[in-house]
Amino acid sequence: MRKVTAGLFHSVDGVVSDPFTFQFDSFDEELGQGMTRMINTVDTVVLGRVSYQEWAGYWPTASTDQDFAGFINPVEKFVASRTLSGPLEWQNSQLMDAPLEEFVARLKNQDGGEIAVCGSISVTRQLLFAGLLDSLTLMTHPVIAGSGRRLFEDGDPLTRLVLQDQSRTSKGNVLTTYGLRGE
Repeated sequence: MRKVTAGLFHSVDGVVSDPFTFQFDSFDEELGQGMTRMINTVDTVVLGRVSYQEWAGYWPTASTDQDFAGFINPVEKFVASRTLSGPLEWQNSQLMDAPLEEFVARLKNQDGGEIAVCGSISVTRQLLFAGLLDSLTLMTHPVIAGSGRRLFEDGDPLTRLVLQDQSRTSKGNVLTTYGLRGE
């Protein structure tokens, strides 16, 4: 069975939206190497509509000197959306043909590498609380963002996690990877 992973840039106060506003001065070589290790095991990406639209407007024309552009443009991408219609223009992108949870459960049972949720806060939340997310990596930057969307909200269900891995970079970023704890 394939694994479903998600990784989000994260501030100390829990903000995960618009990381470009707070990560620029703490993104370091070790964080880049960690991201490269993560994407080297991925052959399928899941995106929500908002992330798809933002990224499809940027990555197809981004410099190929950027490692992430060399990964995200050719990789197989599936988009969860109730409002977009196909075909999608960004290379190797297609709309899911079933509701998110059903589609991802089906993907997990197919042959292939890891499935990564990229960006897509709502998709990450939905898969985590549905028990379909095998690992969640939070790349916490040493900054208080002050405002922005947080991954977890008041009223979320009690969800036990287990620490799978942790590391710290020279600029003080802390990478923590959690999995769901089986009860």
